Amino acid sequence: MVLAKRIIPCLDVKDGKVVKGISFKNLRLAGDPAELASLYERQGADEIVFLDITASIEGRKAMIDVIKRTADVLSIPLTVGGGIRSLSDIEELLSSGADKVSINTAAVLNPSLIREASEIFGSQCIVVAIDAKRKQAYEWEVYIYGGTRPTGLNAVKWAMKVEELGAGELLVTSIDADGTKRGYDLDLLRRIAMSVNIPLIASGGAGSPHHIYQALTIGGADAALAASIFHYGEYTIGSIKKYLVERGIPIRLTGEDVVDRA
Repeated sequence: MVLAKRIIPCLDVKDGKVVKGISFKNLRLAGDPAELASLYERQGADEIVFLDITASIEGRKAMIDVIKRTADVLSIPLTVGGGIRSLSDIEELLSSGADKVSINTAAVLNPSLIREASEIFGSQCIVVAIDAKRKQAYEWEVYIYGGTRPTGLNAVKWAMKVEELGAGELLVTSIDADGTKRGYDLDLLRRIAMSVNIPLIASGGAGSPHHIYQALTIGGADAALAASIFHYGEYTIGSIKKYLVERGIPIRLTGEDVVDRA
């Protein structure tokens, strides 16, 4: 059985509002998290990713009230990241309505958290986010604290280690491509996809349906995450899915995109 590829809108949240920038900088306002999440579910989103992008930098937890409000309007899976430092933080997010949690900074600083969390909550709940910046032709470095601090870790080797520790999924973002709308870093995606056996979500750089198609084919990703193209109304999720279906990509058609195809 061929598993359907997933289309996942990303809500980067700062001060309770959705924002979007370029290469993690120059943020501009995009809307209310719960309203956008509800809209995207109606359009046929397979999942929603909610990232409190300044929680780690500011040394605080993610905003539980905003997460609860967002979870309350959704019936599709919700992944939440930002400010997670402990098992109790993960438990709080899962009990607040998150179906999965995304860990980046804490995973690098305390890799044993990945193993402990996957053993307690199940690996299907644990997504490790890898924010990577290209160093040279085929080498990428992992960054933490919202893309502000280099770690010296090789992104491909770190992805393999993360799988070994029990993560159920990877969310790989190219910092170089983020928000540029020039396409995903296909080399980065392909290198990681070839090195691990857990699902890979491609992130950073989506500017067109063709970019998403490339991530799911050339890049070997199991899901494509995008933000700008959805937040500012350039494309609907339904239009992206129709484009992919027409090109033979296995996609789950739900919500308004099914109505649109009738």
